[in-house]
Amino acid sequence: MQHPQARTEPPQPIALLVTNRMVLAIAVPMTLAFLTTPLLGLVDTAVVGRLGDAALLGGLAIAAILFDLVFTSFNFLRSATTGLVAQAMGREDPCEEQAVFWRSLMIAVVAGVAIIAATPFLLSAGLAFMGAKGDVAAAASTYLLIRALSAPAALANYTILGYVLGRGMGGTGLFLQTVINGTNIVLSIWLGLGLGYGLQGVALATVIAEITGCVTGFWIIHRRFEKPHRPTWKQVIDRTSIKRLMALNGDIMIRSFALIAAFAWFTRLGTGFGDTTLAANAILMNFFMVAGYYLDGFATAAEQISGRAIGARNRQAFTRAVKLTLLWGFGLAGFTTVFFLVFGSTVVAWMTTLETVRVEAGSYLFWAALTALSGVLAFEMDGVYIGATWSRDMRNMMLVSLALFIGLSVALTGLWGNLGLWISLNIFLAARGFTLLALLPRRTHQAFGAA
Repeated sequence: MQHPQARTEPPQPIALLVTNRMVLAIAVPMTLAFLTTPLLGLVDTAVVGRLGDAALLGGLAIAAILFDLVFTSFNFLRSATTGLVAQAMGREDPCEEQAVFWRSLMIAVVAGVAIIAATPFLLSAGLAFMGAKGDVAAAASTYLLIRALSAPAALANYTILGYVLGRGMGGTGLFLQTVINGTNIVLSIWLGLGLGYGLQGVALATVIAEITGCVTGFWIIHRRFEKPHRPTWKQVIDRTSIKRLMALNGDIMIRSFALIAAFAWFTRLGTGFGDTTLAANAILMNFFMVAGYYLDGFATAAEQISGRAIGARNRQAFTRAVKLTLLWGFGLAGFTTVFFLVFGSTVVAWMTTLETVRVEAGSYLFWAALTALSGVLAFEMDGVYIGATWSRDMRNMMLVSLALFIGLSVALTGLWGNLGLWISLNIFLAARGFTLLALLPRRTHQAFGAA
């Protein structure tokens, strides 16, 4: 007698209530955490600036740029870890949460050791690219050779932060960033000025701070791991899971490179309009950077909650996560735009005493203030797509938007000069967001079905 074939029911969604409180619990602490980063840069610059040697200040600036280029390339460790951990949390799979952490940590440590080994090559190539010579090159070399030692701990901190954010632990993320940057600030002042180690002391402070943050973060995370859910070594090195993590990492790395290239292109074209315009553009770009600090906070909330909703197979939670983070993001971006339209001239006057630069910046103030609104959708969509691990779409739409930006910037600067450059930048920011938004219904349908 033949038994009737058992019907396989589709997996049922796991309950997940998305609220404003949930969004703010992640976004607010991480906004504060992100704001500690520019404070650290300001203190390091002030410490070296008090040493009375312009070459040291120039060396620090060049070294910081080179390190940003290298370390930004590895930011995928944070993003991919956040998305995968959030999804594992959503489907209530604590074993996979731990496994994602260990996989990402292995990649971080190996990459960090590779950076140390490649430092001599990166140093010579970077200094040649930046055109650094003489005392400035010597100062940059001194700083880079010391700070490179922090690479394994610094990249491990990306993984640690990614896990923390994937779990929605915004307060812990704020604590860890405060430990790292706070330790760095205190030690930079003490070692650089107090003990008289100068630039070497500032570099050593960063190494100690990264290691301190790494040890603290690892201790916090590891003590939360439950032994019954500890993954086996075979689960950690599962080939399919590692391939998926590496694919995510590759897509996000390309996306990050393309974003860096866009802002480098903006600076390069701005250079052709003379020193005054270049200085005005540099000041005005801070308007967008300031908005980015808290927009990143809400993008982080979008990462965690949307990823968790994907893991829980809960379409309603996913849709609500998108809507709430967009509402908060647009609200704050609108406030920022209005603020800079009203007080932008005062801010510019505070940042420079050169009247020619003030006047030049005033000509493009509207378009600089508009970047917060133009870019908010891109920030929020990036968060949603990272959480959902739809990295290929992120990569592709970034490349499309970059090509559009380069083409438009060449055409519009030919017509309107620097004004055309600012218009092109706003279109680029908007295009990133709207192209991803256009794909969202199809990707949502594929993830959840016609619910």
